[in-house]
Amino acid sequence: MFTRRHALSLIALSGVVIAPVPARAAEKLRIGKAIGSSFPFSAADLAKQKGFFAAFGIDAEISVFRGDGQMQQALAAGTIDIGFGSGPGMGYAAKGVPGIAVAAMASEPRNMSLVVMKDGPIKTVDDLKGKRVGVTTAGSLTDWLTRRLSESKGWGPTGIEVTPMGEMRTRLAAMKSGELAGSVNSIQETWNLVENGEGRLLATFGDAVPQFHTHVIFAHRNLIKNNPELLRNFLKAWFTTTKFMKDNRAETVKIIAATMQISEKVIDLSYDYEMQMLSMDGAFNPQAIEIIRYSLKDLDILDRVPEANEIFMPGFSPVKL
Repeated sequence: MFTRRHALSLIALSGVVIAPVPARAAEKLRIGKAIGSSFPFSAADLAKQKGFFAAFGIDAEISVFRGDGQMQQALAAGTIDIGFGSGPGMGYAAKGVPGIAVAAMASEPRNMSLVVMKDGPIKTVDDLKGKRVGVTTAGSLTDWLTRRLSESKGWGPTGIEVTPMGEMRTRLAAMKSGELAGSVNSIQETWNLVENGEGRLLATFGDAVPQFHTHVIFAHRNLIKNNPELLRNFLKAWFTTTKFMKDNRAETVKIIAATMQISEKVIDLSYDYEMQMLSMDGAFNPQAIEIIRYSLKDLDILDRVPEANEIFMPGFSPVKL
């Protein structure tokens, strides 16, 4: 039950003004993160720890998957209500998956990078032509960025051989064995490998796709139809959380580092890049939607260009707190 005393405590601790829902038993909401190694997605754990979900009458159950594909499978199976995934993952809705984007989470991919072995043979991006690069899953953000990079070099979408291999530890093992030339992953994963003396940052993707939605929030259509108010309360809790993160760097770094099990030094180095990306209200960028629509066909994720209303649902963002 949410009490006035609880609300005042949250306000005092966070500096964020919260307008709580009326006192009632919290409603369970099942949240799925496409990957665990994501700064933005880890904000869900921060929201739960700081009581922001509870403040809006939400009992959050958080799951972690091995990429966009697996998370979308969970939406299709109805085992999660909310999904945190990539902009290119919006194409799954056009394939019939019952999860659809309802809010933008982050803009251009400042936090995505290409890593190679520290003393390996790959010295420049040009050396990747015809080589195998590891990504999380087919149709994921890492897949899309690799194909986009290949296109930008004039090699076509298959000039770099995209190899879905799940978690970073699996991709790292394949890089060490020579099976992979490199891997596309979060900047935190790359800096962690650099800090450990294993990897070398080859390139980042921030400037490559200036009008883009790197991450979006998906909602199951059953939630949208049967309990839209719960979805709206979730979005209010989420953007209350991002406001807290913007205003409280030190505590954010501490909690995100513990959630991702990465050093606070790495997360602090990442903080500015990540916060520049994070949306404070979930509004969709029409130009980003157009880029995603056409890229879904260009990169063979779909066999056609979907209509905008097939891949996102207006009406839930921008969110006003």
